[in-house]
Order: sequence, then structure tokens, then C-alpha cells
Amino acid sequence: MTVVSLNESNSNMNVDAYMQQLGEQARAAARVLAAASTGQKNAALNAIADALLDTRELLKAENAKDIEAGKANGLDAALLDRLALTDGTIDGMAEGLRQIAGLQDPVGEIADLAARPSGIKVGKMRVPLGVIGIIYESRPNVTADAAGLCLKSGNATILRGGSEAIHSNQAVARCIRAGLEAAGLPAAAVQVVETTDRAAVGRMISMPEYVDVIVPRGGKGLIERISRDATVPVIKHLDGICHVYIDDKADLEMAERIAFNAKTHRYGVCNAMETLLVNQHVAAAVLPELAAKYQAEGVELKGCERTRAIVDMAIATEEDWATEYLAPVLSIRVVDDIEHAMQHIAEYSSGHTESIVTEDYGRAMRFMREVDSSSVMVNASTRFADGFEYGLGAEIGISTDKLHARGPVGLEGLTTQKYIVFGQGEIRG
Repeated sequence: MTVVSLNESNSNMNVDAYMQQLGEQARAAARVLAAASTGQKNAALNAIADALLDTRELLKAENAKDIEAGKANGLDAALLDRLALTDGTIDGMAEGLRQIAGLQDPVGEIADLAARPSGIKVGKMRVPLGVIGIIYESRPNVTADAAGLCLKSGNATILRGGSEAIHSNQAVARCIRAGLEAAGLPAAAVQVVETTDRAAVGRMISMPEYVDVIVPRGGKGLIERISRDATVPVIKHLDGICHVYIDDKADLEMAERIAFNAKTHRYGVCNAMETLLVNQHVAAAVLPELAAKYQAEGVELKGCERTRAIVDMAIATEEDWATEYLAPVLSIRVVDDIEHAMQHIAEYSSGHTESIVTEDYGRAMRFMREVDSSSVMVNASTRFADGFEYGLGAEIGISTDKLHARGPVGLEGLTTQKYIVFGQGEIRG
């Protein structure tokens, strides 16, 4: 995929030259992709899927090298699980690419076309962002998922996976290159960084002449570093401190079902509930049974003084309210009313996802208007904050930023709009 020779003993100067070359190749490929037809992009996606299935044994053999190295380096069981490429994972990557091929192509869509008094017609056309840099950890399936979304949205991409998955990512990269070439698209449309040198990340996030946006996917430390040091715009979220508020006008059976699912469906995901807020007038009715269900699942509970007066549990500290656990741990607070609940959310939320359970329409609408998060829900589990569940088909991540993209970022979020004007010889007087 590259011309510059690179190995781990090379100097930063060679890393700089290597990354610059990737950037130049990506910029050139982006121009080709922007003009590619939907059929050509879909052909590439399906060819990549075929290549993944055809080389599954090679993929697993390369992944085994990463797993062995990970064990030797002391990676914990959760990281090793995310790192593993199984038959199911490979089938899932291929199916994901075919699903992306089946999505509507946003590129070239024209919206809001309207005639002006001057005679011209003004509208907006959806176009690719250009070159997207994606920095991620552990999961080699992200290589295929990210490549597919960027390809379908007409963007070239530079992918930098974690050093722990280097063999797996390079094996997936070979399948991507084969699929691109089979469809007559430049191999440089998707480039996977071949070095584990961290200097490559620093260079990638500071070359706006080649990269239009960075998407970091990983732990809070990685995302904080990228956000702090990047001179390229970043689409990201740092934390998923999500809340469910049970109102005193809630259907309590529904509330218990939602609150239980929001916490226990999966623990290590950004849309899992981390704090449960319960109105004081229903706390005694809802908390004992709900706490018993949590404890039966092995969830550690931490509560405020009013919560602990109802159910025995550890005390929640100020730090707990501001913590994304990503684990079977839950903070619970009894609040006075919806005003108190929204005040708590405003102070401690990361702006990801919040949900109210209530049968009161006015309170539901007030919660939706006033809570400032990327997803706000009524009578639904926070676990629905997901691109697939929102009908986007897939997502490259979830953004808690307010500019460009907010919430799950799918194909449309990987494009932008430009104004277009149709005239018949009009001139401005």
C-alpha cells in the first residue's frame, strides 16, 4: 500500500515522511471516490466482504499472533475478547459490509432547491468530507466497519489501529485493498497505518492539509489526548454518563423494565445507564424490587442518603455521580422532582443519552426540550442510542459535540453540504 519503507527502528523523520505519503495518497484517492458511482462503491464493499470470507483462516492465523502477544503482555480478559477474530466476528464483518452496500447513498442528494426573486434556483448538495482519519483500539473488526462507512460515503480514510492488533488489522487491510482493486477504485482509498510508532498518531492528527476530520474510538485517555493535541477537527465523545429518571407519574412496571435493561443489557458500552434518578414520591415503591433484581445480576449499588434509607447499599460519593463505570456498578439518587433531576443531569451528564419514564406529556416534552444531550428519550432504554437502532444502518461512533454531527454518526454524518445554484443567464444588478 505504501512506498516509504518503515520499521520500528526508523527515526521520527521517516515516520513523518511515511504519514505525509499516506496523506498525499489519501487526498488523491478522495477525489476519485467523490466521483465514484453508487454501483462502483457497492461493488467494492461486496468484494471486500467476499475477500474476508475467502481468507478467514489466514485472518484467524494472523489474529492468533496478536492474541499470543497480548497474553504475553498481560492484556486482561476483556481486551483479549475484543481483540479476538472468530468465525462469528468475520461473518459479522462481511455481513456489515453488505448491509452498508444496501444503504441509500447520501452523496449527490439535492435538498431545499428553491427559486429566488432573481431567477436563480438555490439548493444544497450532500458531498463527502474528503479524508477521514480514524484512530481506534483493540477491535480489528472496526477496520472493516470504518472502511465500509467511509467508502460508501465517498471518503478516503486513513486507519490507525492499536499496536495490540497490528497483524489482524494488516490482514483485514489486504482484503480491503483486494476489494477496492476488484471494483476499479484506488487502493489508497483505505490505508491502514503499518507502524505501531506513536509518532504516527501525532503526525496524523496534525496534518489538516491532508486530513479533514479525525474520529477517535477508544478509551477516555486516547480521546482526551486526540482532542487536546489535534489541529484537525475531531468528532468524538469522552464519556457515556447516561441517566434514567423515573418520574412520579411513571408506569412503575415499565420504569423497572427500562431501568433494568438500561443497566444490565451490556455493561461495557457508552449507552449503558450509569446513574438512576428516582422521584421521591415513588422511590419506596420502585427501589426495593428493582434493587433486588440488580443485586441478583451482581450489580454493585451505590446510593444517596435518601436511597440508602430505603435499600441498604454503599454510599455514593461526588466522584460516583461523575463516573462512567462501564461495569456492573450503578449509582442511585432520589430526587425531589423533574426540576431536581434535570439539575443533576446538567451538572454530571456527559451529554450522551438521558431518558425519562413518565406518563405526563407535559413533563416528557419539557425533559426533551431542556435536557442538553445528543439523545433524549421518553419511556425507552438508553441502550437504543445506537446508529443501527436509529435506522442509520451503521455508525462510525457517537458524537457529543454540537457542531457538524451529534449523536450516532452514520453515512450522512460523514458528509457535508455545499450550496448549489442553477441559473439561466441571470446577472446581478
